[in-house]
Amino acid sequence: MENNLWNSILHVRNTSPLVHSITNYVVMNNTANALLAIGASPIMAHAKSEVEEMVNISHSLVINIGTLDEYWEEAMLLAATKANELNKPWILDPVGAGATSYRDSVLSKILYLNPTVIRGNASEIIALSKASKTITKGVDSTAKSNEAVEAAKTLVKNHKSIVCISGETDIIMSDNQEIHLKNGHPMMTKVTGLGCTATALIGSFIGVIDNKTEAVVAAMSLLGIVGEIAAKQGAGPGSLQLNIIDKLYNITEDEFYNHLKMVKQ
Repeated sequence: MENNLWNSILHVRNTSPLVHSITNYVVMNNTANALLAIGASPIMAHAKSEVEEMVNISHSLVINIGTLDEYWEEAMLLAATKANELNKPWILDPVGAGATSYRDSVLSKILYLNPTVIRGNASEIIALSKASKTITKGVDSTAKSNEAVEAAKTLVKNHKSIVCISGETDIIMSDNQEIHLKNGHPMMTKVTGLGCTATALIGSFIGVIDNKTEAVVAAMSLLGIVGEIAAKQGAGPGSLQLNIIDKLYNITEDEFYNHLKMVKQ
C-alpha cells in the first residue's frame, strides 16, 4: 500500500473528482479551497430539491453535521440514500456526536444507511458507536484515538464502513486492516475545521480510488504531512492555514515519502 499512496494523490490531481459536500457553515470555504488545492472540484449544495441530482453528477458525497438543523437533516438523508442507490461512495463526519440528543438521533438515521467511510475524533467515534460513555467538549475530542479503537471495530462490524479516528495518531480501520499514521503537528488543533478538511479530502479520494482503505490512508497521510511541513514554515495558526493550502497544492513525491510515518498493526 505504501508505494501506491503517491499514485493515489496523482490520480486525484489528474481526474479532478467532483465532490458534493453537505457540510457546515464554519468550514465551507476552508474545505472548498483544500479540495481545489489537491486538484478536486468542490460543490456545496444542500437544497432538498437538488441534492439527489447533485449526487448523480458527483463522484462522491461528504456529509458533515457540524451546523445541523432539521432542514439539513432531510437533505443529508436524501443525498445519502441516493448515493447508495447509485453505488457512489460517501463519508460521514459526525461532528459533535454525543453532545446533544438531537445530534445523536440524526446520526442514528444516517448510520442506518451505512456510510462508506466514517471520520471523527476519538470522542465522536466512541459516542457514535455507543460503546462507552464519553464527554464531548463541543466538537473537540476529550479522548485519545487509541481509546476509540474498540468503538471503531463496532462501527466497522455493524455498518461495513471504514473508520478513521483522527488524533495525534490517526487510526484507519477496515474489516481486515488497522493502519496508524503518526504525521501532523500540534498547531493543527489551533486551526478550526482541519478535521472537516480531512473528511473532505477523503471524500475526493474515495470518489476515484477503487481501494477505499488505501484512499483513506492516502488522504489522511497527505494532510498530516502537509501540516507538518506547513507548521515549520509558519509563525502561528493563521499562517499555518494558508501554508497548508499552498503545500497541498505543491507537495512533491520526495517531500511526501520523506515525512511519511505509517505503521500497519
